[in-house]
Amino acid sequence: MSATATSYDPIRKLLETATQQIEKNELREAAQSLNKAQQMWPNDARVFMLAGLMAEKSGNIPAAFDALRRCVALDPGWTPGELQLALLYARRGMYDKAIMHAQKLARREPNNALVLGHIVDFAHASGNLELSISELRRGLTYLPKDVQMRRLLANDLQVTGQRAEAYDVWTSLIEDNPQDEMALLGRATTLIEGGKPSAATSDTAKLLEASPGNSIYAYYNAVAHGLTPEYQPPELIRMMFDRMAADYDQHMVRGLGYKLPKIVAEKILRRFPSKSMNLLDLGCGTGLLGVCLGRIDGFLIGVDISTKMVEQAARHGVYDRFHTVNLLDALRETPAEVYEIITALDVFIYTGDLKATIPAAHRILMPAGDLYFSCEIAPEDGPDLVLQPNGRYAHKRSHVLALCKQAGFEDVQIEDLVLRREMGEPVNGFLVTAHKAA
Repeated sequence: MSATATSYDPIRKLLETATQQIEKNELREAAQSLNKAQQMWPNDARVFMLAGLMAEKSGNIPAAFDALRRCVALDPGWTPGELQLALLYARRGMYDKAIMHAQKLARREPNNALVLGHIVDFAHASGNLELSISELRRGLTYLPKDVQMRRLLANDLQVTGQRAEAYDVWTSLIEDNPQDEMALLGRATTLIEGGKPSAATSDTAKLLEASPGNSIYAYYNAVAHGLTPEYQPPELIRMMFDRMAADYDQHMVRGLGYKLPKIVAEKILRRFPSKSMNLLDLGCGTGLLGVCLGRIDGFLIGVDISTKMVEQAARHGVYDRFHTVNLLDALRETPAEVYEIITALDVFIYTGDLKATIPAAHRILMPAGDLYFSCEIAPEDGPDLVLQPNGRYAHKRSHVLALCKQAGFEDVQIEDLVLRREMGEPVNGFLVTAHKAA
């Protein structure tokens, strides 16, 4: 019998000591404490749960799984043990199994807000927003006024294109708290994304009144008034990608079919089969291009405004250095003729105007160097730069070609392609390869 089910607890002190030792990374001492506990009470599920956490911390993942599975087998009704197993699956990126165990707990304890929160986290990490929406709706049946759950639900509805319901949830939050800036911004962006920017002016005005110097609020206020800002505020880009960093690779590659880094890496390696080059990866994100290239004979430098994205990219061990700065600042501060290759993949859809960017890239490319970048397509019979309802910029092909020629690029090739898929629909764009004269 497990001590978790009894009032008699001869090993509680040892387990408390082991927990503290694991937290302090005193793993040898923790192992000794757990061994003593097991000798006193051989089949206690708590011992195996802590052994699993200790094994994970030491890097022995198979042993961690073995211990946590044993923990669940010993006491199938004990929620903390199975929850730790679910969390281990999630930390290893095995979200299907994490969700399976968490949903099992939710069936057993349908009103356990902690379990529900973890299911929502797993659903977000795996890109399964419909599951997140379902769980949040379930949670709101027993915690109908929970602000955090309502915000998450509204955001997930907005992201999945269910804007009418998202609008209603944001509005209910504002009715409860007219000063809720997150809800005001959420409702404003829902209206903008739904093609009703003028309806958002009241909300953006309230946001600016609450925080007059906020560049994000000023940006959305301009959009609500029908203007096209030349670029998104760096603070907005940083916030957006910091939030996306943990599950970006899985979401983009598996969820949206994003293949641009692979396509560009193959082009670069055909040009430099020996991998002897210096490369600047603007908006490097989680380092997908670096993964496709592998280690190169030269410097691979990543630039991204999101610290969280750079942390993910650093784990691959292929980049030599990172700069967590704004793209234009990085170009401005780089000496001339340093790189054979510059890339900017799915970057200009956020940074917008290219009149300064393309000449700056030309300046720091070495003679005979190449600039690779992607854009979403704007109609040729419209303006050069279009801010789409989804918040991303689209560029006119003819305008991009003219900017490259004006900057001094000798040969410019533009290849139409599907950049990724969203809501099951292709996102059409183009890839530019601009060659600098030798």
